[in-house]
Amino acid sequence: MVSTKKANVLLLGGGAVGAIAALNIEAGGLGSVTAVLRSNFKVVEKEGYTIESVDHGNFKGWRPTKGVHIVNSVPDVERESLPPFDYIVTTTKNCPDIPPSLVSLIAPAVTPGHTTIVMIQNGLNIEAPLFAAFPTNMVLSGVSMIDSHEGVPGTIHHEFADDLLLGTFHNPSLKDPEREIATAKEFIKIYGNAGKTNVRLNDNVPYSRWRKLIFNAVLNPLCAILGLDDARIRLAGGAVEGLVRPAMKEVFETAKRLGHELDEGIMDTMINCDPMDLYLKPSMQVDWEKGNYIEFEYLVGEPLREAEKIGVPTPNLKVIYEICKALQWRTKEARGLVTVPPKRVL
Repeated sequence: MVSTKKANVLLLGGGAVGAIAALNIEAGGLGSVTAVLRSNFKVVEKEGYTIESVDHGNFKGWRPTKGVHIVNSVPDVERESLPPFDYIVTTTKNCPDIPPSLVSLIAPAVTPGHTTIVMIQNGLNIEAPLFAAFPTNMVLSGVSMIDSHEGVPGTIHHEFADDLLLGTFHNPSLKDPEREIATAKEFIKIYGNAGKTNVRLNDNVPYSRWRKLIFNAVLNPLCAILGLDDARIRLAGGAVEGLVRPAMKEVFETAKRLGHELDEGIMDTMINCDPMDLYLKPSMQVDWEKGNYIEFEYLVGEPLREAEKIGVPTPNLKVIYEICKALQWRTKEARGLVTVPPKRVL
């Protein structure tokens, strides 16, 4: 007899990427999504999502699981006597320098030895804190290539097809890597069952993450710093050859020294990955312009620290990182996370 029980999925982060993830899972019929929303909670709770999707079509008033499972905080499974979550999918921006940490956010919903955590998030070494906090749980890697944005809370514009590489972060505390791979394949089935997305197994997670870092460690922060979208930065005189390419070469060389043989043309590919006439703003630029925190530690800081460990010179990446730290400090001050001494009155 075939079981009809749906996977119990908790989604942390119902923004541009998370909403499409929820839509994929629900459309396939193999998962039931509880969505934890923050900035758009009130709008989605009241009106549902408005979605224009290249993959799924248009929706008005859409909610996961008929709107039953929309919450504004992570459920405490034990305290609330809830059934365990089979998967927790994290699609939030990952800023370890800003409390609360991702670990502390999801901890109440994690059932030891049962819940698989699926990190559809950018950056390097993002899995390490989860291994430390949840040594008996599997952690999957999602490297997403998608153009989806939320200009107004609850309104999602999904313009380029969802393309998700799903693999495993091998948990050193677990002794059965084949089971981790089998779990990744099962989630791929749940995520892609509707046939509306290109989701596939990633058998080389580090390679894929370093490949995406060629863009995310360089163009993403530089567009934010300079206030130039990824078309204008190509039009701005010597910005590409003087700023972008030298920093990309540092990331490329670090990856190469660590054994990840990226294609020699990857820098040109990432510089020109978006059509010029779309004038697209990378995620870090969007966040900075909105006054949000930027996720630079895992995108710039970790590649920089890996380079320093193996002695690869990274003067350009170091400058980008320090500027990002200063920008983050400005936002922290504006939001009351840091204070400065009062101005002296003359």
